Amino acid sequence: MKHLRQMTVGLIAANRGFFPGWLVEEGKKAFLNVLESMNVRVITLTEKDTKYGAVENLQDAEKCANLFKQHAEEIDGIIVTLPNFGDERSAATAIRLSGLNVPVLVHAFPDETDKLDLKHRRDSFCGKISLCNNLVQYHIPFTDTTYHTEALDSEQFRKDLQDFLAVCRVVKGVRNLKIGAVGTRPAAFNTVRFSEKILESYGISVETIDLSEIIARANSFDSNSLEYKEHLQKLKDTFKPGNVPEKSLDRMARLSATLNEWIEQNHIDAVAIQCWTALEALYGIVPCAVMSMLSESLTPSACETDVMGALSMYILQLASNKPSALMDWNNNFNDEEDKAIMFHCSNFPVSFFESCQMSYQDIIAGTVGKENTYGTCVGRVSPGPATFLRLSTFDNEGIIAGVIAEGRFTEDNVKTFGGYGVVEIPNLQSLLKTITQNGFEHHVAVSKSNVGYIVQEALEKYLGWEIISYQCSCKH
Repeated sequence: MKHLRQMTVGLIAANRGFFPGWLVEEGKKAFLNVLESMNVRVITLTEKDTKYGAVENLQDAEKCANLFKQHAEEIDGIIVTLPNFGDERSAATAIRLSGLNVPVLVHAFPDETDKLDLKHRRDSFCGKISLCNNLVQYHIPFTDTTYHTEALDSEQFRKDLQDFLAVCRVVKGVRNLKIGAVGTRPAAFNTVRFSEKILESYGISVETIDLSEIIARANSFDSNSLEYKEHLQKLKDTFKPGNVPEKSLDRMARLSATLNEWIEQNHIDAVAIQCWTALEALYGIVPCAVMSMLSESLTPSACETDVMGALSMYILQLASNKPSALMDWNNNFNDEEDKAIMFHCSNFPVSFFESCQMSYQDIIAGTVGKENTYGTCVGRVSPGPATFLRLSTFDNEGIIAGVIAEGRFTEDNVKTFGGYGVVEIPNLQSLLKTITQNGFEHHVAVSKSNVGYIVQEALEKYLGWEIISYQCSCKH
């Protein structure tokens, strides 16, 4: 399991000199306490650097910018807070001079209507408008809070702060990302074609390896090694595979150890694998259970060498801090227009299921033989919230674009094999028309959480990708 790293933000407390200074002094301390309670590391000026450790003139802005430059590799995002009106130009200039290309959150403290005397008034409400005006002039994109002013102890502010940190995770996580591609796509799957060069232009690299090389390494993996024994035990502990032949489990453990070794050696963040039918014919298993464990351990694993599917999974994982899956938009559900059946063979993370068992792959067993298809994960996806994301490269336009929607997995049941679940998405028919008319793929990445706003904010505002949104809880 990958460890979730601590987030680091640069904090700017903006001050306007003729407003009450104690508001800035106490406001910044309160903000630091909130960030500390959320285990967020903070880079900020201190009272030794400037008055109250705030920014209110050009000299302060330069000090702040230089501090941020010194920690440029560490800072995931910048927060500007206005305990009073603030000096809008200095705050914006500090960001500009820092040269950081990270998400920015703008926050303003609320006034208390019975404390609008000279000693207590903030006017942050007005100051925020001026600050945002300067940021727009400077071409600095920024994220707003849900409400124009928010108290630090409000539930809404804490939610906004958590969402912003997730936006920062997505933006930083996508830059310098490496996706592994194991084998080629199935010949019939033109749908998963993509442009490596477009991905590279956004700092996303693809590391390839031939499937035959992985199979050769797996066949020769030392079954007496600690790594092999750990992967075999993990398979048994995760899936309780009582009806699966030992030789199939042996092959899965070898494959799991081999893939994890290659992923670690090459610093792979997500992987797409040629899962049929060469692997079954040449090696004698389906890789679904192995891929399920990878995704559950926060290395998203997409089937059918769907690199853009793996990218979509990884972004949902960054936004939610939870495993993600890749599914097919597969069947209608009776005549209910806003419901559909999601399906795959499957390799879903085990946390997606109500209960899961390991079995053989019904669909291709008739082609390569049942004995060569053990390893698939069977079960129904548990009810709950869901976010759906599909990203694609569009070669003619030279862009990355995507479609995102929110909905839920329902309590409805269907009699089928593989991994499955019924979803309900408002305005589903319009969403499906968007998918078909724009040439998006039948695969979609899924997170068991509502992170549509986070993903759209990160990809559209800060990375410049074109995102079509359906039923996402976006701020306006």
